[in-house]
Amino acid sequence: MALSTKAQRRTRRSKLMAEINVTPMVDVMLVLLVIFMVAAPMLQVGVPVNLPDGEVNSLPQEAETPLAISVSSSGELYLQNDLVLEADLTARLDEVMADRTSRKVYLRADGANSYGKVFEVMGLLSSAGYTDIGLVGDVPASSN
Repeated sequence: MALSTKAQRRTRRSKLMAEINVTPMVDVMLVLLVIFMVAAPMLQVGVPVNLPDGEVNSLPQEAETPLAISVSSSGELYLQNDLVLEADLTARLDEVMADRTSRKVYLRADGANSYGKVFEVMGLLSSAGYTDIGLVGDVPASSN
């Protein structure tokens, strides 16, 4: 039995491939992996959360006057009521803490400050060894 001319040409050039070519499938899977890796963190940011209001009990009074560092709306730092440069804050804090028994520091920040500024001051205090930091805020007036 003689092969047709078309079949003869096919056997001479190439044989039919009976295997599945997985390269396009792997390419698609890698592209999807990259898309999900980029999109997953974006899904976590910006989730709207309604934080609950709550009544808070005030802290018990301490024997010493609490040491407070305040950040004004313009970003100036105050140790108790004295204006302090950011570079001098830890040195001045060490001087004041030498006479105290408690190493607790209260951080008061104006609401107009950015989160970054408050975080920067907390990092400065933490790197200086002051890890007992309390954030001070106002309790909202009750609607009774």
